[in-house]
Amino acid sequence: MANNTRQEELKQFLQRFRLEVTDLEGLNTALTHPTYAYEHQLPHDNQRLEFLGDAVLGLVIATYLFQEFPHLPEGDLTRMRAAVVCEASLVKVARQIKLGELLLLGQGEENSGGRQRPSNLADALEAVIGSLYLAGGLETARGFILQLFAPALKLLKSTGVIDSKSALQEFIQQQGTENVTYKILEEWGPDHARGYRAGVFFRNRLLATGEGHSKKEAEQEAARAALALMKIQG
Repeated sequence: MANNTRQEELKQFLQRFRLEVTDLEGLNTALTHPTYAYEHQLPHDNQRLEFLGDAVLGLVIATYLFQEFPHLPEGDLTRMRAAVVCEASLVKVARQIKLGELLLLGQGEENSGGRQRPSNLADALEAVIGSLYLAGGLETARGFILQLFAPALKLLKSTGVIDSKSALQEFIQQQGTENVTYKILEEWGPDHARGYRAGVFFRNRLLATGEGHSKKEAEQEAARAALALMKIQG
C-alpha cells in the first residue's frame, strides 16, 4: 500500500474515532472487496477479517447486554443482540460513518453500485472491527463498537423509563389497528416472594419476555424489551 493518498484517508478514519492503531495495512485489507483483490491479484481480501469481526462484535454487544440488563432471560438478550448486530443495523451505521467511500472495489462492482450495496457495507464494517481487534486488542475494538452503536444501545436502556406498555401499544397502532397481548408464562417462589415471567405477543408471535415480582412488572419488562427491539429493527 504505497499510495500516500490512501494512507492519509485511512489515518483520518482512525483519527475520527480516536483510535491509536498503526496497522494501516490491516485496515486497508478490511476495506478490500474480493472483486478488487481478484482484479489486482492481491493475496487477501476482507472476507476472513469479516468472519473475525462478526465474532468480536457479537461478543462485545452480548457482554454489554449481559451487564446492563441483569434481569432479562437468555431469549430476550439473544433477540436484543440480533437486533443490534443485524445487517440492517450494520448498514445504517456504515452509512453514517461513510464507510462506502473507503471501499476498494473491482470495476464491475463499482459500476453496479457496490459502494452502497448493503452486503458490502455490512461485511466491510465487520472486517474493520476484525482488523482493529488484531491491531489493538479487544479493548480497542470494544471502544470502536460502543461508539458506533451508542444510539441503538441507548435506546435499549432508555425504553424502560416510560410506561412501556402504553408506549408499545402506541407504536404498534401507528402501523395498524391491531394490538399486542400479554400472557404470564411462568410463576415461581413462595407467596411472599413470587416471581413472574410474562410474554408479549403480536399476531400470535412472541416478541419478548420480561420478569418481575408482580404480573404488571413482568408485563412492563416484556413491553420494554419488545419496544426496544422493534424500534431498532425499524
